[in-house]
Amino acid sequence: MIPSVRKAYNANFSEEQYQRFLKAIAEDAGTAPAFRIAETPVFVPADLTAKLVQACEEVVNVILRPDFKDLTENAIPHGLRVPNENDHPHFIVIDFAVTKNEAGVLEPQLIELQGFPTMFAFQHVMAKQFRANFNIPSNLNNYFNDLNDEQYYALLRKMIIGDHKPEEVILLEVKPEEQKTKIDFYITEKYLGIRPVCITTLIKEDDHLFYMRDGVLTPVKRIYNRIIFDDLHQQEEMLGPHVDLFDDLDVEWITHPNWFYRISKYTMPLLHSEFIPKSWYLNELPVVPGDLENYVLKPLFSFAGRGVKIDVSREDIDAIEDPENWILQRKVQYAPAIETPTGPAICEIRMMYIWPDDAARPILVHNLSRLSKGKMIGVGFNSNDTWVGGSCCFFESLPA
Repeated sequence: MIPSVRKAYNANFSEEQYQRFLKAIAEDAGTAPAFRIAETPVFVPADLTAKLVQACEEVVNVILRPDFKDLTENAIPHGLRVPNENDHPHFIVIDFAVTKNEAGVLEPQLIELQGFPTMFAFQHVMAKQFRANFNIPSNLNNYFNDLNDEQYYALLRKMIIGDHKPEEVILLEVKPEEQKTKIDFYITEKYLGIRPVCITTLIKEDDHLFYMRDGVLTPVKRIYNRIIFDDLHQQEEMLGPHVDLFDDLDVEWITHPNWFYRISKYTMPLLHSEFIPKSWYLNELPVVPGDLENYVLKPLFSFAGRGVKIDVSREDIDAIEDPENWILQRKVQYAPAIETPTGPAICEIRMMYIWPDDAARPILVHNLSRLSKGKMIGVGFNSNDTWVGGSCCFFESLPA
């Protein structure tokens, strides 16, 4: 999106570089990614950087409202509320489509947000290997708030491990070795020393949790949670016996599972900004718009794009039996903003926040990007095209 940088990158790109880049990531992580990584990062110009940061801070301002928990009490599905919820999420990610406004100027439009950690370790490795294998201008940065690699991992370590011993903290998932994002788990273990653990291997004694680490029964003091409890609920019968995480357990959550629902599609109708498409809870929709072709219908409690209706009809709306569990959102028109040798690509940018307990506001730290040449974005929707897949951004800062 920075024309001069894009032109130079495309002109100097080679397949040999790309393969070295992928090999370096696999060597650093100890495994190859189970999803496609794009051939290019995204180069974000200063004015778009400023708009992204502004939009994020407007979202954060709503999350900081003293009545935010009251407004989102119904966000947590029945039967999925976990005890001992804390005051705020420790991780927030906010997804934007890159679009063009009526004047043809690039701007972000909010797509989704989550009170959940995703790929915080892997994105560091990807950005590092982009710099090592391609010519990335030094004035562009993948971090925010003047962070560097060392400071970023110090912040992650403080947030995830805190005052505990690394062996007393686990990354919890359902069958982590089968997840598409498992590369992030292994990098987290490499850099922070915490193990990915499957829920089926946890051991409960009274209200305490343990796991076997190198043959030793080890207490779990803190859980770096990567389980989506809605998915866990759907897999219950296939998992077999396992600890009930809905019990009142003597353990700290990073991030507490309830925040995944509070900060989600459920939050969209509460947000108002020029960079946030208008949304309504379907049961509170004052009138069905006459131009439904400009809207998208999303289930509140389905993830990774499942159940989303892009081409909405009045019949689709009338057929919804639980309108309180759906939102109608103004459709966002992605801009083909990334010029590639095989045709233009659209992209989303995920802004990634960490919120330490001693911080008044969450801290913007890193980013993730996804490129596509189809209707939807995400690892499950990528075709066999090239120059699509997971990526990261390098941002141009505004002059001081």
